Amino acid sequence: MRIEDETYEKSYKRTLAMLELDSQTESFNLQKVIETLKALYQYEALDWAGRGEIKNAEISGSISAYQVFIHNHKNKEFQNQN
Repeated sequence: MRIEDETYEKSYKRTLAMLELDSQTESFNLQKVIETLKALYQYEALDWAGRGEIKNAEISGSISAYQVFIHNHKNKEFQNQN
């Protein structure tokens, strides 16, 4: 496995685990999670100086984890309403 793939996978798993843990707290706020994802999109786009493939893989892994978490969380909320 390439180092970029390993970095992506580690970042994805670590970020998703953090989000799932945070969602168990009383202070959890999905809107803040969505805002953080938007900030990650902006950070990803600011690569004009070339931060490197490894850092890009880390950022991409985090973004994917946020996307999956938000999708799953909204899906759970929808199922609980029905």
